[in-house]
Amino acid sequence: MRKRSREEYQRGLPGYHDPMAGVGGAPYARSALTLRLWLAGFGLVFCAVAAVLLFVAGPGELAWLGWVLVVLAVVAAVDLAWVAHRKLRGEPG
Repeated sequence: MRKRSREEYQRGLPGYHDPMAGVGGAPYARSALTLRLWLAGFGLVFCAVAAVLLFVAGPGELAWLGWVLVVLAVVAAVDLAWVAHRKLRGEPG
């Protein structure tokens, strides 16, 4: 077994988080970072626009839903930033 480089450890080792990696000839699990990036972006835009529309409609019975959408938009923004950080670091996916 060869010695791994620092870059390989920073990028992530294949199958490191997969307890069944390589069992029965199965390929290593791959992270779908690009898909997660697109979904977080969509969630951020959708929740932000929907929250603005609810708040513009005026205070009423659905004001709580606007705040729930604001919280979800913040969660999506944090996820978007984290996934972008991982992709910029060079992780595959």
